[in-house]
Amino acid sequence: MAAMKDLGLKVQPFKCGPDFIDPTLHRMVTGRISWNLDLRMCGKDYVKGLFRQQAVSDGINVIEGVMGFFDGAKASTAQLARHLSVPVVLVVDASSAAESVAAVVRGFEELMPDLQPSGVILNKVASNRHLELIGNAISRYCNSRLLGALPRDKGIKIPSRHLGLFMGEESPLGRDISKLSRLTLKHVDVDAIIHISKDCKGPEETNPAFSPPEGETAQRPKARIGVARDKSFCFYYQDNLEILKQAGATLIPFSPMADERLPEGICGLYLGGGYPELFPEILSENGSMRREIREFSRKNMPVFAECGGFMYLCRSITTLDGKTHEMAGIYPAEAVMQKRLSSLGYRELTLKRDCPLGRAGKKLFGHEFHYSTVRFSSPMEKAFLLEGGRKEGYLTENTLAGYIHIHFGRSQEAASHFVGACQRAKAFRSKKCQ
Repeated sequence: MAAMKDLGLKVQPFKCGPDFIDPTLHRMVTGRISWNLDLRMCGKDYVKGLFRQQAVSDGINVIEGVMGFFDGAKASTAQLARHLSVPVVLVVDASSAAESVAAVVRGFEELMPDLQPSGVILNKVASNRHLELIGNAISRYCNSRLLGALPRDKGIKIPSRHLGLFMGEESPLGRDISKLSRLTLKHVDVDAIIHISKDCKGPEETNPAFSPPEGETAQRPKARIGVARDKSFCFYYQDNLEILKQAGATLIPFSPMADERLPEGICGLYLGGGYPELFPEILSENGSMRREIREFSRKNMPVFAECGGFMYLCRSITTLDGKTHEMAGIYPAEAVMQKRLSSLGYRELTLKRDCPLGRAGKKLFGHEFHYSTVRFSSPMEKAFLLEGGRKEGYLTENTLAGYIHIHFGRSQEAASHFVGACQRAKAFRSKKCQ
């Protein structure tokens, strides 16, 4: 992406799967919002509509895959490529192998014959001789064209932590972005990739995934909703925010780390996931904001929090070093960090109770990924019923929180319901104060 941008192209990035971090790296190098394309969480029609809606016609569209090409069944990169009718460039780690790389490429070609890679890029090539051995084998045994090979360079590395790579806002590559671009332009046939993209058929005409607010909705927003945005709360699907705007919300960013007060005139709160466990001292020391959010919830104003936001609404967070830090205290619970992954996977849930996201019986879709567990000091009824019978999600007053990151793409009425709940709560508060 960086190399193509340096060539003067408009580069529109996308990410296969529910990843929050890679899109920030895409934005770092392209300057454009990267959109998640997730067949399982959002459905085929939504993904097709979103791709057509955000793709550029006067540049190049690049979709980064997830895991291995076939991994993830119906949510895999392969299924996404097939659904969108886009060409595939396979990136193969060539370290610790030579001619055997051809067997890997041949396997990818034969496992799904109707979805042949348009080319192959080798990664971590040790020498010219190493490249020659692999290149000759691919030329002899495979149909795919070798588009280039990046040399092994231990000096290029994106730092990572428990939830994945560092985010784009943290400038994890420093000046290495230009180095990566130069390496790519030198060792990869970027012109060939651009040519491959021009032969892309792409998906057929379809309705957009969402539309911008128009008419009365655009002129008179229904609800001002505060959205927590800082280093602790940074995991949001961009289309979730756009769908909320479409439903009539004006989104007002604020920082639970730095701001002492909630934004003026808001009638709802949305606290996404992120890394509250990395900044517990700062969050705890900001007692004014913790009190503001606690009082906002106690006034029965709608609050929706997921994963890191849920942890923040608990009584405390205990970090791996055993230190406990006081949080907002809306839930009688302690969030405790674990050394190992606590939960990971797609989630389909049914609302057991009426709540800010909908009426009882409504189905929602999302993804769960966290290293902490929450221990309640007193029992609470759970608001979500998951496939397999597990229950999750906690409703107190008009505050709903849980570990699952909900995506509104497949259930946009949930966003409308949340905006409506905020609007109704504002009207009720205004009437009560008169």
